[in-house]
Amino acid sequence: MANNLVIRALKANSKSFNLSSKKMTEVPKSVARLTHILTLHLNNNSLTSLPVELQTLRNLTELNLGNNSLVEVPSVLRYLNTLKKLYLFGNHITRLPPEVLDGLDNLTLLNLNHNHITVLPPEIKSLSNLETLSLLDNQLEELPVEIGFLKKMVEMNLTNNKLSRLPKQIYSLSQLARLYLARNNLTELPEGVIGLMKLRVLDVAGNRLSMFPVDVCTLCLHHNIIYSTTTRYSRI
Repeated sequence: MANNLVIRALKANSKSFNLSSKKMTEVPKSVARLTHILTLHLNNNSLTSLPVELQTLRNLTELNLGNNSLVEVPSVLRYLNTLKKLYLFGNHITRLPPEVLDGLDNLTLLNLNHNHITVLPPEIKSLSNLETLSLLDNQLEELPVEIGFLKKMVEMNLTNNKLSRLPKQIYSLSQLARLYLARNNLTELPEGVIGLMKLRVLDVAGNRLSMFPVDVCTLCLHHNIIYSTTTRYSRI
């Protein structure tokens, strides 16, 4: 069936190709013939890898691999340097290979929600065009200082991880408008957060905070131990 869909897409010169929810355990190599497509949906299958032949998709700007059975980020992605949006949510990924990140420097959105990632490598700094990074529901215990190189970051979602602290380099993210840190193990925020002039939403609910800033438009503090707030920081 998938091969027939490929033939149809070739004839129609389609810019988008959808193989989501097809109960696939592997991607047909014939998909590599669709060198003109911009968007590829492979979500909601049982994929454990991608064929190396997909490196021919040099015009691809959006790839959805959500809700599969991937245990690692497919190495072929390093060759798809036109990618702008990459969805890898709902897999079993534990790490981000540095060599793959080096080839994804045009990404603006990376969604890794609902995986088992414990650490981000220093090579995360390669994603210099990243605007949205979502790692909701992983196992992160800390962020690398190199996170400060992501100067175009607008939204970062780190909800439901195991973070006990944030690197002070986070203050370098001058474009950051939305920062979600709910349900971690934070006891304080770095002073640099107060200097994020574009920050409009800061969600730190469900942590162990005893000091925090309040000069943001939306501040969510549920399930912390709070006695007072000021326009700077208060410590209990």
